[in-house]
Amino acid sequence: MQTPAPVDYARAHSIEEALDLLEKYGGEARVIAGGHSLIPMMRLRIAQPECVIDINELTDLDYIRIVDTAAGNHLALGALTRHKTVLTSPLIGEHYAILHDAERVIADPIVRNRGTVGGSLCQADPAEDLSAVLSALRADAIIRSANGSRTVPVRELDDGPYQTVLDDGEILTEVRIPVRPGVGSAYEKVERRTGDWAVAAVGAYLVLDGDTVRDVGIGMAALGVEHGCSVEAEEYLCGRAFTADTVEETARIAAAASSPGPDQRGPVTYKRHLADELTRRALRRAADRAQGRI
Repeated sequence: MQTPAPVDYARAHSIEEALDLLEKYGGEARVIAGGHSLIPMMRLRIAQPECVIDINELTDLDYIRIVDTAAGNHLALGALTRHKTVLTSPLIGEHYAILHDAERVIADPIVRNRGTVGGSLCQADPAEDLSAVLSALRADAIIRSANGSRTVPVRELDDGPYQTVLDDGEILTEVRIPVRPGVGSAYEKVERRTGDWAVAAVGAYLVLDGDTVRDVGIGMAALGVEHGCSVEAEEYLCGRAFTADTVEETARIAAAASSPGPDQRGPVTYKRHLADELTRRALRRAADRAQGRI
């Protein structure tokens, strides 16, 4: 029987209380909301925290709204926002269809009902769908501590597989995505079965001026790319005409930048082929959405 090691349990009723508890227990504490990643790891004793801090009562971190910042309008998602809320949000659909695409293929309804935006990012799984999407969108993570808050680009949030740059006394509270007028976005994923981790996945957004690409982001999951995105492919496509040839070359560059490992989901050559093909699909569907064709 798989059972966790003995662990203290604390329920935080405010962000300040959660931060106090994190400071008290230091590196031996783990925050829990949905728990779909942490609890299985505790049962296998891969994770053995001294204390689990339940933040489900922090309902002021459950929201989706537009915020006006010095850098312009942003779509803000509270860290405790559930996947189901993102999936069904008209505001999300109005600005970024890529998030709806991704949420439809994240696990199953049970996980989507309880799993959270913050939990997905802080798990830092290399195959995490939402991390790839938010990397593509150049989102920022807002991180709180007892000393104040700081902003970290999602592309710089991970510090290796299952590790983030959050310090022991910090908690992720919000994700902000720049609002981009005229944007089109899409997410493409191959999985062995419904709800599984990605064999490979690619998300992209485009802002077009006629046929010219004025802005682009390309995020990748389960493909071993640094910071969860293909910067080389983005730099190549930005400023060029969106044509069959440029899409083909962008996909080739993205696939070449990938560094997947062989596992039970497939060999390296297959995954690199998927990186190429899924980049093409995501870019084409994003362009169709940007131009109002779908």
